[in-house]
This record gives sequence, C-alpha cells and structure tokens, in this order.
Amino acid sequence: MTLTGRRIVVVGGGIGGLAAALALSLRGAEVKVLEQAETIRAVGAGIQISPNGGRVIQALGLGGALASRSCPARAVVLRDYRAGQEVLRLDLTTLPADQEYHFVHRADLVDLLAERARAAGVQIRLLQKVAAAEPGTPPRLALCNGDHCGDAALVIGADGLHSVVRRALSGGAAPVFTGQVAWRAIVPNDVDHPPEATVHMGPGRHLVSYPLGDGAAVNIVAAEERSAWTPEGWAHEDDPANLANAFSGFGGFVPDLLKRVDRVGLWGLFRHPVAPQWHGDGIALLGDAAHPTLPFLAQGANMALEDAWTLAACLDADPSQPSALARYQHLRKHRCRRIVAAATGNAWKYHLANPLIRGAAHLGLGLAGRVAPQRMLRQFDWLYGHDVTA
Repeated sequence: MTLTGRRIVVVGGGIGGLAAALALSLRGAEVKVLEQAETIRAVGAGIQISPNGGRVIQALGLGGALASRSCPARAVVLRDYRAGQEVLRLDLTTLPADQEYHFVHRADLVDLLAERARAAGVQIRLLQKVAAAEPGTPPRLALCNGDHCGDAALVIGADGLHSVVRRALSGGAAPVFTGQVAWRAIVPNDVDHPPEATVHMGPGRHLVSYPLGDGAAVNIVAAEERSAWTPEGWAHEDDPANLANAFSGFGGFVPDLLKRVDRVGLWGLFRHPVAPQWHGDGIALLGDAAHPTLPFLAQGANMALEDAWTLAACLDADPSQPSALARYQHLRKHRCRRIVAAATGNAWKYHLANPLIRGAAHLGLGLAGRVAPQRMLRQFDWLYGHDVTA
C-alpha cells in the first residue's frame, strides 16, 4: 500500500477527523489524532446519517455497529405549523436497498469511530490544542502547551469552523450572520414520535424533530429568524421558556415536545465561505474546516465522512502527495459547494410568512407528493445516491 509507514497527523477528534484517521490507518499509515478536549466527546446532539455518509460507515466496517445504536429512518415529513397537518411525505423505505438512512446521537457515532480507530492503531492524544500550523516539508504544528510537532508527512485539519489549519492556508475569513438562530435539545419521546424526520414549517421559523437510538428520546432543532446577533457555537445555554415562546403558535405534537425541554442550547447561524484552497505543502483540510454549512440539509457530518474516505483513497492511489491532494480537492470541491448552496437555500422555503404564498406552496408540494411521490424523492438522487467508496 502506498501509505504504509507514512506519518500523518489529524487535528481534531470529531466525526471527520476520526473517520479520516481510521481510513488512513486501515491503508497502512501511522496516524496520530490531536484533540484539544480532555476526552473524546461530541458536542451537540442528534445527527442524520443519510445514505451517502452511511456508505462510508459501512466501508469502515461500522455498519452493524451504527445500526445497533441508531434509529432507522422511515420518512421525511413536512408539516404546516398550525395543527401539524402533513404537507409532504418522502418515503425513505422506497430508497434502493443499499441506501440506508439513520438517526443517531453524535456522541454514539464518535464513540464508535474512536473505538475502531484505536483498534486499528491510531494514536489519539488528548489535551493537545494547536495554536498554529505552518505548511512545509515537513509541515509544523505549534501547540498551546509549548510543544511542537514536525515529524509528519501530512497534517490534516479536521478542526472545525474556526480551523487553525485553514488559517495557515488561506487566512481568516469573517463569517456573516444569517439573521437566524437555532436551538438544540433532546427530550423523552413521550409523544410516540415515529421514526421520521419531521419539519414543522411556520412564518419565519421551523422545528425539526426525530427519534434517536432505540426511540426513547427525540432530538429537536428549531430555527428562528431574528435581527439580534447570537454567538456562534453549540455551548451557549438558553432558557427553555424562550424556545417555548418562539414556537408558541405551533400545533401538532410540538407543544408536548417543548414542555419536556429542561435544557437547551442556542447558537447563531453564520455563513462561512468554502475555503478557496483545501491543501498546501504538507497540509489538507476536510469537513467544516474546508466547507462549513448551515444545518438545513443535514449534511455536515455526511460531507465530512465523504471527505475522509476520498482523501484517504486519493493518498493511497498516488505516491505523489501533492498530486493526490490536488485530486482530492478536485473530486470534492464542486459537490460540497452544491450541498452548501442547497442547505443555504432551504431555510426560506420553510419560513414563508405570507399566508397566501405559504398556502399555495404547501398545496403545490402536497399535490406533487401525491401525484409523483417517487419523483419528489428522486430529486435527492444526486445527494443520497453518491458513493465515494465505489
């Protein structure tokens, strides 16, 4: 194997970083993950692993493990906010047999990836916060504790939105507040929530919910348009009453879900540009470090998984690291830009404020769903049908 014995350092122990470390280690590389936290843990709550990301999980040997710790998705359902009336149903059970869709707690997926990576020989070093990265042969990392790392052939920046490694390639780019914020919470499944991703759509806001694991809990992500700026990040706690007030006009099972929220996070949604350059001398980016996305297509984790597999495959197929990295960017950049653009465009579709326009739009969606349900689902073939492991 081309990668046998090659030393690679991955900055960031999230889903993308651990998947890349595992994929590279399975190809013979000597991989070290630097994680700034004191333990491998996931910030956030539930995520959706759509078929394109699920194929990478399968290829990494974790398909059965994911199935045992996730909830298989039956449908994506759009509902009107007032009484929860169904507008459109996308039946995921009619997808091809190789296209599995799962709801899983982020922490469970991180645990699976970390356990498998360690078993494959990946070194995971905790409390290793990177202060600066410098491209070169070899590339160099300066850590906040005063240590330096300069013995790797490649440094992979999987260090998220505020990537230190990205700054080494293209400098910082100021994010733009979208005028939207989002709450995130997990509550007990007292409403018998079906195994569906349900989107309640209302004027200037929407609420997404779906069950996790064995179905005992429900993940909630609720977005609202507002002019007031809210800091970026998932660690800002808010009063559950603020969430309840923002969605007080919503019907269906939304009120019962919100009654059970006793702890909720709030964060501002910012638009970040896709990195102009994903690689340099001895450095590469993946996941949010390369292409941050808004959450309105549920593709952040899936893009990171695709990146991880593609990067490892390109490096393994080409003994020239520079040309392998160039190939990686070529294969990924257009697709990720398309996904980011689609996610950005989804919010306004959920937030129609004019009741006449909203009524007409919902009527049209419902008619299309009844007349041509497969056509409505197949509009996502470009997304779900993509297989980076082929």
